[in-house]
Amino acid sequence: MENQELIPHLFRTEYRKITAVLSKTFGLGHIEIAQDIASDTFLLASEMWGIKGAPDNPVAWLYTVARNKTLDYLRRDKLFKEKVSGQVAKNSRESDEIDIDLSARNITDSQLQMMFAICHPSLPVESQIGLALNVLCGLGINEIASAFLTNKETINKRLYRAREKLRTEQVKMEFPEEAEIGLRLDAVLKTLYLLFNEGFYAAGKDVTLRKDVCIEAMWLTKMLTENPGTDRPPVNALLALMCFHASRFEARTNPEGETVLYQDQDDSLWDKELICRGEYYLNRASSGQQLSRYHLEAAIGYWHTIKADTPEKWERILQYYNELLILEYSPIAALNRTYALAKARSKADAIREAEKLNLADNHLYHSLLGELYLGINDGRALEYFNAALGLAKSRADRQLLTEKIRKVSEVG
Repeated sequence: MENQELIPHLFRTEYRKITAVLSKTFGLGHIEIAQDIASDTFLLASEMWGIKGAPDNPVAWLYTVARNKTLDYLRRDKLFKEKVSGQVAKNSRESDEIDIDLSARNITDSQLQMMFAICHPSLPVESQIGLALNVLCGLGINEIASAFLTNKETINKRLYRAREKLRTEQVKMEFPEEAEIGLRLDAVLKTLYLLFNEGFYAAGKDVTLRKDVCIEAMWLTKMLTENPGTDRPPVNALLALMCFHASRFEARTNPEGETVLYQDQDDSLWDKELICRGEYYLNRASSGQQLSRYHLEAAIGYWHTIKADTPEKWERILQYYNELLILEYSPIAALNRTYALAKARSKADAIREAEKLNLADNHLYHSLLGELYLGINDGRALEYFNAALGLAKSRADRQLLTEKIRKVSEVG
């Protein structure tokens, strides 16, 4: 792998590990220092490897440099050392012999503990997602601002307040007590679910997919399945859902970067291995009595990996949506249900249900109604497609709608 590809790849896989370990070393109140050292490590790698080439073991090189930079920082900053390094070095013979534990076990534990810390109940959900994007995925302020459809000043303030909250609440990087894991795990799963969606839909970007964010969300969720304390049915169901969605990555856009609707996708581009993994995790999720939204969404995702356009398929999907809306109502889930209703029953039934939702500010609402009215009232379909175009934010969505409008206008 060339340096120009290697460093971004390692940044995506190792930045969060270094940050998590150093945050655990310094204490969560000093997370900015941990992030600075991790960033400086990759900056040095970019400079050195560009001149001398990558070392034989790039990951070991990064960890060694991060450790040395940490020790240099502690020796240089006397005040910080007095406040922090006493705790860091409490098991060392001398305060200068500080142990930076970069063992595989501590790296894994630190990342899991960081997830629970970021998803602390004292933080608003938007702050949890922002911190996850920043700390666990290594995204910059501009990228996060784009994901949230806001400006970088707003994101800077949000992340600052979130870090201050973690500091004032004295949140520690540790596993919750056994009795608390269930409650805290719900917040972690919700954040990972939303994190995956930020990448999968990427509403604020001029691309349809942010695969790197999706992959990170999947990797973090997989870590939860590998820990005995968090390997629970909803976790496996969420990972199954992610696998099913991710299996259609390559088919969701054409070579020009335009969105390809589900019914027009080339299923030969679907990742069969990911579909099999999704089935594996969905089977693991079937143990016990708990039924979560992730179970139902994963079941819907599974049926979407079957290309055949059969009544049985859409009736199953419709019933899963019905159960999902009873368990946890969502306007978007209700909107998606209307498409399944059109396929399982009729467009007329779907139109009646969709128009009751009245999601006037959502371009997907107008776009779906445009699709439903095609062949019934093309004039109304055109009105809805134009309304959707006025609300669409991504270039791919605008291109898709513009083409739809052109085709309907030519027929008219």
